[in-house]
Amino acid sequence: MNRTNQIYLLKRIVTATVSLFIVSTAVFAITQILPGNAATVILGNEATEEAVKEIEAQLGLNRPLWQQYIDYMIGLLTLNFGISLTSQQPVMSMVWPRFIRTLQLAMVTMGMTVITAIPLGVIAAKERDSKIDYLITTSTYLGMSVPSFVTATLLLLVFTTGPFGFLPSGGYTPISQNVIEWLQRIFLPALSLTVIVMAYVLRQTRSSMIETLESKYIRTARLKGVGESKVLFNHALRNGLLPTVTVLAINFGWLMGAVVIVEEIFRYPGIGELIVIAIRNRDLPVIQAGVLIPSAAFIFANLTADIVYTWLDPRITMGDQ
Repeated sequence: MNRTNQIYLLKRIVTATVSLFIVSTAVFAITQILPGNAATVILGNEATEEAVKEIEAQLGLNRPLWQQYIDYMIGLLTLNFGISLTSQQPVMSMVWPRFIRTLQLAMVTMGMTVITAIPLGVIAAKERDSKIDYLITTSTYLGMSVPSFVTATLLLLVFTTGPFGFLPSGGYTPISQNVIEWLQRIFLPALSLTVIVMAYVLRQTRSSMIETLESKYIRTARLKGVGESKVLFNHALRNGLLPTVTVLAINFGWLMGAVVIVEEIFRYPGIGELIVIAIRNRDLPVIQAGVLIPSAAFIFANLTADIVYTWLDPRITMGDQ
């Protein structure tokens, strides 16, 4: 890696750090203006004002806002999000296992997307305007137009009941406990998300590959007698995948925040379900951690995409983005 690439990546790391700071501050501000009161949730609506003030003092909710913000930022730096206001458990012990489960679901979804969408996008580009191309592109419109809860419900009905009911309807099994059962339980939620993500990745792959295959250096390679398969895989694919990397990173971030409905349908105990419960109980530390950790994962995914960019095309610098 040359010095120009190193400077480019350093700037990206600084940008990611600043983005994380802005997101963390926004999360704190938004949670402070949420309606309701955690003390009232704990004691009930009929609690006396004295009892509510006592609980607020115990939880630190009566402290000045700036002091709460400083403690919040110090907690972020030490990965200590405090104690849950409702369960009195450490927030990280509640959020981290669920985040790992959601991350597993997102990673399986991205894996299924990559092994299906990219090859199909390349085939559609190579067979442009053919029946195969029309069939593939038409299927992408279907995947983009059907909401995730509809896809999830249909998959649940087809593959968990009746003659094709060979998969469990929901739940979660740790991968360390039983790999096969883990895969069986995560497959349908991942498939319902893959249908949507695959449509976007496939369309981007097809579009960028068509543009690459029509470029001058590809025409030159063909005129020199280079075989079509070598032109496709050795020359076109690497450059054609650059925009696809961006789409994959964006969709990974979308997955971290859009799995709530799918998790509910398949009773998958991920971070989305925890956030819904925390919002209902106005459990501020859990809400903050539940939103911030996936946001950090999204920022990290984009940083990873930038690193992959420089690997695919070392000529890229900050001015190219």
